[in-house]
Amino acid sequence: MRNLASAALLALVATAFVDVHAAASQTNARRANEIMTLFTKHKEVSKSKRGVTRERYKDVRAEPVVRSNLESLSGTYEDQGFGFVYRIRVDANGRVTGSGEEPIEEGVKRTFTLSNATVSGALIRGTKVYAGGRTQPLEGAFLNRISRESPADPGTSAFGLGIVGDFTFGQWMLNRIFLERTR
Repeated sequence: MRNLASAALLALVATAFVDVHAAASQTNARRANEIMTLFTKHKEVSKSKRGVTRERYKDVRAEPVVRSNLESLSGTYEDQGFGFVYRIRVDANGRVTGSGEEPIEEGVKRTFTLSNATVSGALIRGTKVYAGGRTQPLEGAFLNRISRESPADPGTSAFGLGIVGDFTFGQWMLNRIFLERTR
């Protein structure tokens, strides 16, 4: 009887662990999808003036990237314009180490290292620790971003890291940046 009770308790604990793990995975997937929508936009405008019609079209779609080989996410990620650089290394268990630079004004960058960073599914979370000890949370998602200039355009694709947060660069205030993997 005692072995039966022990087996039942063990089964209950194992089930609870699986349920908690599954709930965390769903929450992380949901947050990665929320971040993905911040990097998705569609614009289609047509203006006519004096018989001339001008059309503008821009379609950017982002898709979360989940890889079974987490180490393949390691690399250098850079934006196209401001000078953000993140160098990350992901181990097989999803632990992330790394460093980076963020511009704060023209010609001035602040450096950081990553602390307590992890990857779960497409989601990356951790803490950026700046020189001097100041910290800021890191949250983002690994994304494929497909950009099309017309409905017939097959588009160009870029793999990278969509980071959300508050970024100030001189007069610019950003709430998200896309860093394309360059190496």
